[in-house]
Amino acid sequence: MVQSTDSLPARVAESTPKSRRKAPAGSSASKTGTRPFARFEWMIAGRYLRARRREAFISVIAGFSFIGIMLGVATLIIVMAVMNGFRAQLIDKILGLNGHLIVQPIDAPLSDYAGLADRIGAVDGVVSVVPLVEGQALASGSATSSGVIARGVRDQDLPKIRGVANNIKLGTLDNFAEAGGVAIGTRLAASLGLSVGDSLTLVSPRGNVTPLGVTPRIKGYPVVAIFEIGMSEYDSSFVFMPFVEAQAYFNLDDEASAIEIYLQHPDAVDSLRPAIEQAADRQILLTDWQQRNSTFFSALQVERNVMFVILSLIILIAALNIISGLTMLVKEKGHAIAILRTMGATRGSIMRIFFIIGSSIGTIGTLAGFILGVLISLNIETIRSWIASLTATDVFSPELYFLSQLPADMNPAETIAVIVMALILSFLATIYPAWRAARLDPVEALRYE
Repeated sequence: MVQSTDSLPARVAESTPKSRRKAPAGSSASKTGTRPFARFEWMIAGRYLRARRREAFISVIAGFSFIGIMLGVATLIIVMAVMNGFRAQLIDKILGLNGHLIVQPIDAPLSDYAGLADRIGAVDGVVSVVPLVEGQALASGSATSSGVIARGVRDQDLPKIRGVANNIKLGTLDNFAEAGGVAIGTRLAASLGLSVGDSLTLVSPRGNVTPLGVTPRIKGYPVVAIFEIGMSEYDSSFVFMPFVEAQAYFNLDDEASAIEIYLQHPDAVDSLRPAIEQAADRQILLTDWQQRNSTFFSALQVERNVMFVILSLIILIAALNIISGLTMLVKEKGHAIAILRTMGATRGSIMRIFFIIGSSIGTIGTLAGFILGVLISLNIETIRSWIASLTATDVFSPELYFLSQLPADMNPAETIAVIVMALILSFLATIYPAWRAARLDPVEALRYE
């Protein structure tokens, strides 16, 4: 990390102002010294940063410090971007299929669902209201069977569920009620071996009551549409069917199981709750999307915070390497520091020289890490696909991570916080070695020279 300083005194003398070199020992110029971060301080710091063969070990430590800071900053940016993207995509998929607020009955069934939906839909801030019939059933196809959630939706309400209406891969939702068929997810269709036009058999334990007991209800429906939301759990477990057909299948006489409310701003659930309860004009249980998924999103937030703390240790370790590298450099350059002091360099100048050296490593490493992190974050899905094809493995399994693609969403505030943290740690790491260099006694350093 250093070069010979044999010609350094002459270089310093040349770069030192003449007024300072000619000033008497007791003059004000000798007391004030040069201005902070003067040209000769940058020159000496630059020479010390260029390694010579016999100081190669110090240069290796500096190199590890640079790589550590670069990788720490890049890793933090990438991980935070992926976790932000993961959370944003999950919220988008969840809210694309489920309402922001769910209305469920308390004292009586929702036989007045039509009027209730109209009253709630008139509330300012409510975009759409969807009554639905929901129940569990066993879906059977040509290949196997699987448990599903069957939802009955009115024909005019189905386009309001953008997660389904905007992601139809096969078939169509036109005249959905008249067709009397069902819409299923791509993963459910693949697992059951079904395509558009095939028959899906639903088996419900809540069937007809006979003298011999309750018999399961079994009925086949043609598949009229196949959708792909992009969230494996939804694509493999939801079946949409006409509202009236679902009422008949689940033995609900002109009733709805629940009413889903879609808001203009999903985060405004608390502010709109009183107005919606007042518009309902009956006893209801109102649950928002945050309550229904609180455990899941809380776990994501805890994981995100823990990952930030753990990955920050990489930057801290790199900063500690800066301390060790500068400390060894101070010992190596004790003779040169003593010469600079006898030539008139102040303790502040010596401290600033070594501060420049350490902070340069931290600043350049942080900048390189920022560039690397941004490049990887912007191309994370391409990199994932390349690694998956290279290793012939599924790097981001949808069955484990819910999503079919690896998302990344860089938050400018978080990225700036990572950069500032890395710079602060790098600057703090230079203070002690620079202070030790400034405290070096020239007499002791040159005693045996």
